[in-house]
Amino acid sequence: MSGMFLLQFAIVLLCILVGARAGGIGLGVFGGLGLAILSFGFGLKPAGLPIDVMFMIMAVVSAAAAMQAAGGLDYMIKLATNILRRNPKYITFIAPLVTWTFTVLAGTGHVAYSVLPVIAEVSRHNGIRPERPLSMAVIASQFAIVASPIAAAVVAVVAFLEPQGIHLGDVLIVTIPSTLLGIFLACIFVNKMGKELKDDPEYLRRLSDPKYADIFASQTSNKEIEISKTAKVSVSLFLFGALLVVIMGAMPSLRPVFDGKPMGMAHTIEIIMLSIGALIIMTCKPDGTAITKGSVFHAGMRAVIAIFGIAWLGDTLMQAHMTEVKGLVEGLVHTAPWAFAFALFVLSVLVNSQGATVATLFPLGISLGIPAPVLIGVFVAVNGYFFVPNYGPIIASIDFDTTGTTRIGKYIFNHSFMLPGLLSMAFCLAFGLLFANILL
Repeated sequence: MSGMFLLQFAIVLLCILVGARAGGIGLGVFGGLGLAILSFGFGLKPAGLPIDVMFMIMAVVSAAAAMQAAGGLDYMIKLATNILRRNPKYITFIAPLVTWTFTVLAGTGHVAYSVLPVIAEVSRHNGIRPERPLSMAVIASQFAIVASPIAAAVVAVVAFLEPQGIHLGDVLIVTIPSTLLGIFLACIFVNKMGKELKDDPEYLRRLSDPKYADIFASQTSNKEIEISKTAKVSVSLFLFGALLVVIMGAMPSLRPVFDGKPMGMAHTIEIIMLSIGALIIMTCKPDGTAITKGSVFHAGMRAVIAIFGIAWLGDTLMQAHMTEVKGLVEGLVHTAPWAFAFALFVLSVLVNSQGATVATLFPLGISLGIPAPVLIGVFVAVNGYFFVPNYGPIIASIDFDTTGTTRIGKYIFNHSFMLPGLLSMAFCLAFGLLFANILL
């Protein structure tokens, strides 16, 4: 790596650190400051804006905020409490299973946005450290990409390996069980991560801070929450919208076709969730002011601004040095073919795209003579998003967790998703190589 790249990368990390410390919209605006330094100071051309990610969050948050204002979130919390009362710790296992399933069926990890605010609130109301289920839910939504038959990365892998007699089923019989088992094992460890919520110093500080009084005022026992009929209707509509997104992702033929191709999932998610928000407003008639004053709306909008700045900043750096980054990774694989999994991981961290990682490195792996079972076994390594905390769902979950347990650490890399991500990666790789060796 050149000294210039390392200097610019250090600027990006510094902006993440300072922005995280500032809180609120800090990540976003300090990302913009870093972009100003890179573009005006170093002459780097700004990359494309992460428009679809931002719009998907805004659409989901609009529907979720309307549901909250109609009393739906209270209803979901009450239902979840009844389910979890016997053993509340199960949410650390249930939450990632839900996001894994959504991603497998929809082909995109961004469907996790629809359940993150619910996971955060259910955890808090049950005295569970939200960092545990939130971190694993985000990791599961990433890793499930390699188990989705409609994900771009999976389709690309099948296309590259088809000349060797590898088909979609051959990939999925390895990636589906390996990711499920790997994530489950990681959940066992993460379920004990950090202090209990009632003992967490940051949460205790926020409880005594008047700024958080309105947010925590609703933290009453679920028996005291009165549930109206409109609350139940709003939840039904919201869940219907989430189910519809999954069905549309699993069955592209149901989407309208333009120029010979089904409408993209980004537009599909945005249209469906905005429509659900409209239906909730029409049928449940929540207070319009309450919608924008709710915790879900505030957290979601902070996440949008954070992604606006940080993701734009990171993409700008990587686009400017893409040739250099690719050369470094290719050199590593040529020197040590066994390091292909590490190369996949490193490149995915740098480019934040499973599809781009596959397109860049799988042809190289094939040319090096790496056997197809090994390539499939290490396929999960394309999910290195969590390493640098600038991925959309990561930022969103930090903002949705009003207790402050889900966070970016003092040294950036000691964030809430590092241990869950590394554990999941290690277990999934081990199972992937094992199943590939046995089944292929």
